[in-house]
Amino acid sequence: MLKSIIRSAVSATNQSNLKNGLIPTTINIQSSNYASKTPKKKSVNPKQPQKSKKKNETNTKSDENFVSEEVGISVEEESRSRHLAEEINNKALDVGPNGRPLFTKTQTLSKLDRKDVCSYMSFDMEALNAALPEGLPSGMAKEFEESKRTALLIRQSFLDLRDNYRRIVDPPLQSSTDRKPRKQILLDGPVSSGKSIALAMLVHWAREEGWLVFYVPEGKSWTHGGFFYKNEQTDLWDTPVQATNILQDFLKHNESRLQQLPCHIFDAIPLGEGAGVGKMRGVDSMAIPEGSTLYDLIQIGISHTHAAVGVLVRLRKELSLVKDVPVLIAVDQYNSWYTFSEFEEAVTARSSKPIHAKKIATVSVFRPMKHNDMMVGAFSNSTAVGKLRRDLPNVPTDARVDFPRYGLDEAATVCHYYLRQRLIMREAFSEEKWKKIYYLANGNGSEMRWLAPLIR
Repeated sequence: MLKSIIRSAVSATNQSNLKNGLIPTTINIQSSNYASKTPKKKSVNPKQPQKSKKKNETNTKSDENFVSEEVGISVEEESRSRHLAEEINNKALDVGPNGRPLFTKTQTLSKLDRKDVCSYMSFDMEALNAALPEGLPSGMAKEFEESKRTALLIRQSFLDLRDNYRRIVDPPLQSSTDRKPRKQILLDGPVSSGKSIALAMLVHWAREEGWLVFYVPEGKSWTHGGFFYKNEQTDLWDTPVQATNILQDFLKHNESRLQQLPCHIFDAIPLGEGAGVGKMRGVDSMAIPEGSTLYDLIQIGISHTHAAVGVLVRLRKELSLVKDVPVLIAVDQYNSWYTFSEFEEAVTARSSKPIHAKKIATVSVFRPMKHNDMMVGAFSNSTAVGKLRRDLPNVPTDARVDFPRYGLDEAATVCHYYLRQRLIMREAFSEEKWKKIYYLANGNGSEMRWLAPLIR
């Protein structure tokens, strides 16, 4: 809504205010000609060719203006990239509010403390992709793309989240004055408050510490796309395509660790329908050999599509039994598991009803938070799930935590960072102007980034 209002206002302003070409010139779109129900006989008009010519000339000029604006923006972006490359090692520009350093010297997420709050931490993109092979949150990727630097703001809200789980694993770190740490946390808050980024940073930190992390960057993908079948034995719906993809993602960062963790349950894996191939004839289960590891278990699910869902369900039980290493389950878009899926069940020959996410076998075992395992979820407003009630089934009443948008101190650092990255013109930058975009965006991170180039 905010962006559409500003775009309308900007489009109505005089063209002379847009000399720098940051906002493309509005194009005059010609009204379309629609045929009537009764075709009219065309009359010969000697002036008609001249009108067509004028119309074509107008369209040509509009196209030329649009192309020239696009070229101007492209040239400006190239110039910005060139200047940033030249200034990358200029430490004199790395200045935040009140002359404080803009970037922290701390190299790992584990060593961050309060002195690093409201400063930026740089990441190596190759190392970041290795730590999060399941994929980066869209907000993080967008921040990197538009700022042209792989750096993230260190927030106190992230440190609180990290230290909560750190105290669970290392009780001596907890003082008598600290609040008892929570094993299950559900991050809630307004759109673009940074929940997904904080969750991804928590996963990165936990993996730095050597934890086994089951990370789901897109919970909605569990309930959309692929094949789905009704399992008559469980009365739940199997999704073998998603189950296979989930198992493959889990292996990407944890393969070596999983090869060292033994299975504790050796009951046969029940088989369902495979992706597009139906059921196996005469076989309804698959044995798990004695001495198998979690890696061997997952390989069975990847190699045999009929066993994919059964293996993923078994894996959830196995993760609760791991004692050799801390285990964390982290789910983004967790709210998509409390609404209807994309799938529908036929009721009659001409009607069907939607299937709720809780009726999907994989969701039904990973969704509950009322257990003794460490688990963190994050709501995502991009999934358009809608407002959920405060008390959710199988979620502890004290698990829900409100994750705030940028505060004034954080916004000051963010705007100085955008100044450093040339999203804001240095000659136009002032405290009064950056505060205006902060209050206009109400601390919304993505809208502040969008508004930053408009400071003139």
